[in-house]
Amino acid sequence: MWYGEYQHTLDEKDRFILPAKFRGKIRSFKNKRFYITRGLDSCLFLVAEDVWKSLEAKLETLPFTKQQSRFFNRLFFSGASEIDIDSHGRITLPGYLKEFAKIKREIVIIGVSERIEIWDKECWLKFYQENEDRFEDMGESLF
Repeated sequence: MWYGEYQHTLDEKDRFILPAKFRGKIRSFKNKRFYITRGLDSCLFLVAEDVWKSLEAKLETLPFTKQQSRFFNRLFFSGASEIDIDSHGRITLPGYLKEFAKIKREIVIIGVSERIEIWDKECWLKFYQENEDRFEDMGESLF
């Protein structure tokens, strides 16, 4: 559903504009509600409401008696925010999420199938450089 890598800059109000390809897809959605939350590897996850509900249902099945489940759900859901995408395709990043992802001004937006990830540009470049040589090995071991 979401694919590609795009570089953007936050404006003075901590807003960024979604890539044109993403905005085009969103226009065709009946439900335009999205959620943003803490992601893994120091990025943010942005998902459409239908994906959010599916993810929420999966996480609800984790046993609350297990410490890891409780801690993960607390951090994941307490970081979540329903967001509005304005008529220009802009999203405002909540300050606590900007801080979590170490986002300064330059960001990278990547499509990862059902989710969009938002990265601080320096963090993304570091992640990419540390993992690009392992790409083939990961593919071989996963498939």
